Amino acid sequence: MSIDTTDRKILAALQRDGRMSNAELSEQVNLSPSACHRRVQRLEADGYIRNYVALLDARKMSVPTTVFVEITLQGQAEEVLNAFEKAVARIPDVLECHLMAGTADYILKVVAENTEDFARIHRQYLSRLPGVAQMQSSFALRTVFKTTALPV
Repeated sequence: MSIDTTDRKILAALQRDGRMSNAELSEQVNLSPSACHRRVQRLEADGYIRNYVALLDARKMSVPTTVFVEITLQGQAEEVLNAFEKAVARIPDVLECHLMAGTADYILKVVAENTEDFARIHRQYLSRLPGVAQMQSSFALRTVFKTTALPV
């Protein structure tokens, strides 16, 4: 299914505020509430909208430190990749894991309370990941820009 300009307006509005009422949304996109509701249901059914979530404040949750960890594996065999991916998905402090092209095989986005907490995460989880040959961690000094909104 393809989406039109109105669908894109709906998606953009919901990315800004996923809790807005259907009445508010329909007013923003110039549709009747029933037509807007049908479109949102179709966008959900077709997988354009996967889920609705609450975005938490990392500072208030006591995990203000972001660390990007580059990981190089010992090999690229399918079983090595699968074992690594299965193990890393179980680490609660890892927010993202990306298979990369380039010098590192994977990049992880990890949150921690501070450097001591990251040392604990490294010791308890990261150092035990299967197939790792090399690991390099970079601490974010400041977040300049951050969004979860995809371009529509």
